[in-house]
Amino acid sequence: MKRVALIVLMCLALAACGEKSESIAGGGGGTQSLTLMLDWFPNADHVGIYQALANGDFRQAGLDIHVQVPSDPAAPLQLLADGKVDLAVSYEPELMLARDRGEPLVAVAAIVERPLTSIVSIGSKRIRTPAQLRGKHIGDAGIPYQHAYLTTILQRARVPASSVKEINVGANLVPAMLSGRVDATLGAYWNYEAIQLQQLGKRPNVIRMEQVGVPTYNELVLVAREGEINRHIDVVRRFVQALGRGYETVRSDPTGAVSNLISANPSLSQKLQLASVRATLSSYFPFGADAGRPWGWQDQSQWNAYGRWMLQNHLISNPNAYIDASTNELLAGQGS
Repeated sequence: MKRVALIVLMCLALAACGEKSESIAGGGGGTQSLTLMLDWFPNADHVGIYQALANGDFRQAGLDIHVQVPSDPAAPLQLLADGKVDLAVSYEPELMLARDRGEPLVAVAAIVERPLTSIVSIGSKRIRTPAQLRGKHIGDAGIPYQHAYLTTILQRARVPASSVKEINVGANLVPAMLSGRVDATLGAYWNYEAIQLQQLGKRPNVIRMEQVGVPTYNELVLVAREGEINRHIDVVRRFVQALGRGYETVRSDPTGAVSNLISANPSLSQKLQLASVRATLSSYFPFGADAGRPWGWQDQSQWNAYGRWMLQNHLISNPNAYIDASTNELLAGQGS
């Protein structure tokens, strides 16, 4: 669903001030204006977007891009479906939920190829294995599919669900850990909150979802309306491939890319963002058997496996929620 793990010591005014727009002017007549809504406040996950803006990749593709930050992180896909924005950054499970409700939306590129959601614990309560969840208080944000993650993890580890106390702490995942209200949280990101906790000297331990029984998935995806793809495929393709060039530049110059992210969003910590980008660098690109694929590649068999898991856990009811939920046709070297 939404990016719920709020950052300790991060100024949250950005999320409360409505929608923030940044744009880079297109080059001359015929420039197509597009609005892109992020999933949450700008951070290392979006570094390629800001790199493409700063480097003129969108402008060179004839696009004038306006980036918006949602005041409600649950809003992007609904605003996209309603035609209020042209493209949105969201999450693979959230897209399947939207499609299950009948929204005609499709993922046109993966932005972060691996799950970032994780179980994080700190200090003397470091939890290194699912078996050590027995008898613990686990905080989460009350998101149904993250509850299903915990259920799946406990079942695989043969830990009785009744032995674990699940506590809905809303958006306060990290504060709940720091205050001792919970022993660990499910929902913090290994590439962000865990790094921030490390920088604060809190000795975090991380358990990644895909390593303990949850089917792997793309944490962040770029989403478009089916109708918009059909009517304006060239425009969407130009956006996708310009964004891919932005992430390729991040790979070759992460420090410079983070400088552009910070320049556009001065309230962010350069130290945290750079550490996060470096930790995430390989996850911005296809890996394993798909390593030779272009940026943004989505493995349909992975989408199907995760979708079947959602179906089995009664999170969705319609197989069409995941069948053809993603396409690689707009990526560099793909399609017609």
